[in-house]
Amino acid sequence: MTGCVSAPGQHRLPLAHRSRGRESTGAAVHDLRHFYASGLIAAGCDVVTVQRALGHGSTTVTPNTYAHLWPSAEDRTRGVATDLMATALARPLADRARTAEGAAPR
Repeated sequence: MTGCVSAPGQHRLPLAHRSRGRESTGAAVHDLRHFYASGLIAAGCDVVTVQRALGHGSTTVTPNTYAHLWPSAEDRTRGVATDLMATALARPLADRARTAEGAAPR
């Protein structure tokens, strides 16, 4: 998946850091974990990658907590359709004409 490069446990927060409470920004480490998880998901990481990065011991914790952040089939379909149309419309007219010339008559 694009943008998602992470070795298991590579970005886990040490247990001591998880319990420190609020920082000067007013954000707790737990809030930062949610921010990190949402960033991984937005980058295209799968459930197992996010689970390992956050150190979730159970395979149900990650999807139960973050399922709403993963794109649905409809979201992916809309994205593909948008990209397809953008690519088709971005081709110069000369390329469209050349492609049409080589096409079989309708």
